[in-house]
Amino acid sequence: MPLSLPLNRTLSDMPSWTKILAPALTIVLSYGAIVQLQLQRLKQIESKGNQDRSKTEYVLEATQTKASLDLLAKMPDFGFRNLVADWSFLNFLQYFGDDKARAKTGYRVTPNFFQVIVSRDPLFLEVYPYLSASVTLYAGQPQQTVQLLQQAINKVPASKQTDAYFLWQSKGTDELLFLGRTKDAQHSYEMASAWASKSSDPVLQGIAQRSQQTARFIASNPNSKRARVGAWFTILSNAVDDSTRQFAVRQIQSLGGTVKIDNGLLQVKLPKID
Repeated sequence: MPLSLPLNRTLSDMPSWTKILAPALTIVLSYGAIVQLQLQRLKQIESKGNQDRSKTEYVLEATQTKASLDLLAKMPDFGFRNLVADWSFLNFLQYFGDDKARAKTGYRVTPNFFQVIVSRDPLFLEVYPYLSASVTLYAGQPQQTVQLLQQAINKVPASKQTDAYFLWQSKGTDELLFLGRTKDAQHSYEMASAWASKSSDPVLQGIAQRSQQTARFIASNPNSKRARVGAWFTILSNAVDDSTRQFAVRQIQSLGGTVKIDNGLLQVKLPKID
């Protein structure tokens, strides 16, 4: 005999097991819709094999991806916050790594992936180097990077600040190099220093000193070449792909700095004249 409920009954009238199953059913159906969109996209790719697709097809694919992310951003997570963030990051890696598609449509959907991740799991610290490089350098949206980083920073508890010092570094880098907001950049580097200095680890103590040094360079000279070299060094240190590394090295060299590897350690020498 099938189960049924009168249409005029409310959730408060339902048995307790129904209250538990209702949200679960909602999330299964919602995520099922998203997975279906992704499966359709994969079938389109497989049906084409190794053939080159038209720009129109790539644009449609990007539009479907954005629709999935917009749905993820709006729907409740019912406690599956980390799962949503993980799923979004894995899909970002697939999106970012599709060189043929990105050559046709660019990286304009990249910020949408990270908006979902930051809102669902802001302490997913491993993803932020990908965020900064892909949104700023590939999608060309440093303002969006700064906003997403600030959202994450606002949600970092005191107990995790030492681990998350680089969020301030990345924010300061974009403010200095791409937005021309030197006062904001100075503050960001000072905060990176403050968070890193909470650790007794010699490596983090060194990072704290360098961040404070960069803040002083900016304070004394907003157009400081040394500060900019320090900022590009941050990008170089956090780069997740060869193109970003090579670009950062060229920028450091153009400012009069030098890059070398000594005993397996990446070292940058600041320009003699600021």
